[in-house]
Amino acid sequence: MTQSYQTPQDDADAVANLLRILDVQRDGDSDTFTGPRKGDGVGRVFGGQVIAQALVAAERTVEEDRTPHSLHAYFLRGGSEDHDIELSVDRQFDGGSFSNRRVVASQQGRPILNLACSFQREQPGVHHQLPEMPDVPDPDTLESEDVQRARVAEKVGEPLKTFMLQKRPIEARPVGKRHWLSDEPSEPLQHGWFRARAALPDDPRVHRAVLAWLSDTQLLGTAALPHGLSWARGELKSASLDHAIWFHEPFRADEWLLYSCDSPWSGNSRGFNRGSIFSRDGRLVASVAQEGMIRKVEPKKS
Repeated sequence: MTQSYQTPQDDADAVANLLRILDVQRDGDSDTFTGPRKGDGVGRVFGGQVIAQALVAAERTVEEDRTPHSLHAYFLRGGSEDHDIELSVDRQFDGGSFSNRRVVASQQGRPILNLACSFQREQPGVHHQLPEMPDVPDPDTLESEDVQRARVAEKVGEPLKTFMLQKRPIEARPVGKRHWLSDEPSEPLQHGWFRARAALPDDPRVHRAVLAWLSDTQLLGTAALPHGLSWARGELKSASLDHAIWFHEPFRADEWLLYSCDSPWSGNSRGFNRGSIFSRDGRLVASVAQEGMIRKVEPKKS
């Protein structure tokens, strides 16, 4: 099995930078926070970053015994890597068991994302789980996504080559090959193992934020699989429209998590995608849903 091209120091640096980005800073005594920009980013802000920063801001306004069980976000505009993100939290509700927060993420006075998040004090209850974790190969037997990205980078020009080779804080081991350059239609279903590349602090809030970050990877691409089209070849244009996460059970984001995604429907320039996130021992720790704009780019006439 071919290993990652990133060195241990690369991994540590990438995760340290991720933790810096997720450490949103409060503006005095207000419920307004600043989400730092990546610094080395170019172009549009990664959607998972905005979701994760908004979640962190919301969590910092509730009691520590209340943890998020769901969030629902709408992407309004593409964010720019040139600016920090302002996060304004509205304390909409605090009840006996539940709390609700609304977060507006803005840049230069223009909203880029609205997020609503619900929190609950831990309480016992009945339990069941459906579905079971898919029967897939163990991550230790799979090729790193880094290797697949390096092969693709040899076949494409800038700026896609730089994007494919950039250092990432999340390590991925896909089950099967990614679809970046494939023109063969396939079932709208894909699995991938994910984890932070270095150890994270024990704070569960950090692990939830990292899961929110990685939940925006792999998901939208599932809707493209049946059509044999590729972003890498310039055949598709897409943008996330909304994103929802349900947190079910405790987990660590620096241990392997299986992200199982399917796309039940696409049409009208939109694709609907679902994701189930399992711990390595088979527990369903989170569920995800997202709809995105997905349009075929017609070739230019000569």
